[in-house]
Amino acid sequence: MENPHSILLVEDEAKLGPIIRDELRRQGYLVDLAIDGKEAEQAFQNKAYSIVLLDVNLPYKSGLELCREFRAANKTIPIIMLTAIGQIQDKVEAFDLGADDYIVKPFHFEELFVRLKALLKRTDKGQEDEKIIVDDLTIDMKNKSVVRAGMNINLTAKEFTLLTLLARNRERVISKQEILEKVWDLTFDTGTNTIEVYISFLRNKIDKPFEQKLIHTKPGFGYYIK
Repeated sequence: MENPHSILLVEDEAKLGPIIRDELRRQGYLVDLAIDGKEAEQAFQNKAYSIVLLDVNLPYKSGLELCREFRAANKTIPIIMLTAIGQIQDKVEAFDLGADDYIVKPFHFEELFVRLKALLKRTDKGQEDEKIIVDDLTIDMKNKSVVRAGMNINLTAKEFTLLTLLARNRERVISKQEILEKVWDLTFDTGTNTIEVYISFLRNKIDKPFEQKLIHTKPGFGYYIK
């Protein structure tokens, strides 16, 4: 499927983590597995995810601490806690810190898939109606339209998806690998210059007619908008 959702899975159990990751990938999701609190923290800072699956008991930093940090950094990303602890107080604390859902291990994958889809559907619905504004550029997600300084800009579907990815992550450098995953549904670099070509297309439409440039390159790292 085009532009699949990406999941940050944080699970330190050596056997369980890869099993959950592989099952999610079979459902079409892009999944990164972090095995401790430090890895999870770094992954969350370096990449924009659609949803987080977060174990509570983790080395270095607990899932509850991470939940608090992730929610402070991103008010809307869905967070599902995964834990073997079934105590009511733990659930209450997780929800107080910003978790959206809570699944007690062991669980059936069908239950996980249903809860994932429900949260992602809610998030997608909110994004469909949103308008993303960067300086004098407005992206209307509902109408799939782009306007800059009152001028309508016609974009192809891929150009629109790429621009939206950059705009949603304003001022954060997006790597070529992340662009490939989010826009082209590729988990590896094909060695072509497709991304460079599409960035050039966007610049010609978004930046060239205007004095202020919005799309920038950080050599060796990727692209960002500001």
